[in-house]
Amino acid sequence: MGIPTVVTDETFNQEVLKSETPTLVDFWAVWCGPCRMVAPVVDEIAREQTGKLKVMKLDVDENQGTAMAYGVMSIPTLILFKDGQPVERIVGFRPKGDMEKKILPHLS
Repeated sequence: MGIPTVVTDETFNQEVLKSETPTLVDFWAVWCGPCRMVAPVVDEIAREQTGKLKVMKLDVDENQGTAMAYGVMSIPTLILFKDGQPVERIVGFRPKGDMEKKILPHLS
């Protein structure tokens, strides 16, 4: 689980909403510069929180249904799901420390 896994509209329910582990979903697109900036930070958090956090990547161009369902209007948007519910939302590039302040309290 140390690396982000691809999730789609079809697999979102099973992989994210039914997950017993808190799951961070990175809503991104290939053409998005800030998404490329945030990706290494998300990868690092995924490695450091292996076993405590699942990290998934959802391409908004290919999976518009899920992005629309969660009101993703700009990317990158990271949404942390716990017990099938969104509990935190991070929009735009943020330093690793800022992301951890929002994510880590939900992992205990």
